[in-house]
Parts: sequence; structure tokens; C-alpha cells
Amino acid sequence: MDGATDGVNQAIAGELQLMDPHVRDSRERAGQLLDPEFVEVGASGQRWTYEAMLAELPDHPGSSLDAPRFEPSEISGVLLAPGLVHLTFETMLGERRTRHSSIWRKGEEAAGWRMYYHQATCVPPGVE
Repeated sequence: MDGATDGVNQAIAGELQLMDPHVRDSRERAGQLLDPEFVEVGASGQRWTYEAMLAELPDHPGSSLDAPRFEPSEISGVLLAPGLVHLTFETMLGERRTRHSSIWRKGEEAAGWRMYYHQATCVPPGVE
């Protein structure tokens, strides 16, 4: 496996872990997947930082074992530069469809790949 494919696959694996309610409910586990300089612009337009996201993630949709979970599709990625991967994908959470874009960067070996930036956009019904 070449470096580009390996980096994309590791970023995809991290993205999927962040959709897991067990990870979302654990500040420690989620914190290992988010870059300390993490920023998100959510589907609501809210801006989140690393600390704010870790504090609020357990209460976000998709974080409960007893509620709908994220169903990802069409996930793909590209290596933008060494240590920098861009992913795009869609999710369904109940009836809510969203498109996502995230940037993952590779830190020190111990840190591995971590999400640096994430953006989500709601897709209205009827939009392809």
C-alpha cells in the first residue's frame, strides 16, 4: 500500500470511529482523534473548537446507543500533501441527510492521524 492510500484509509478509519457512540461519549477517545487545533462549522452554522467539541460531543445527535446512529456513504479521500488528507462523504441520521468535508493531518507518530477541520451541510429533501 502506498503512502497516499494508507493515509486516506487511516483518515477514513478515524472518521468512522468518530461516528461511533462509544467514541463520541468518551472525551479521551474522541480527543485522540481530534487535532488540538480542531475547528468545525456544523450543519447549524455553529463554530466548534477542540475544547468545545469535546465538552459537547456526548450530547450531540448520534452519540447515544439508544438513538439513531450515523449511516455514512460515498466516503472518499485524497492526499493533499504529505500528512494532509481531505475526505468527503454523506451521512444519514434518522431522516436527516448531510454532506461532510473534513481535513485530517498526521501528527507525531504517537498521535497519528487527527481531524483538523470539519464542515457539515444539511441536504434538503429532494436535492440530489
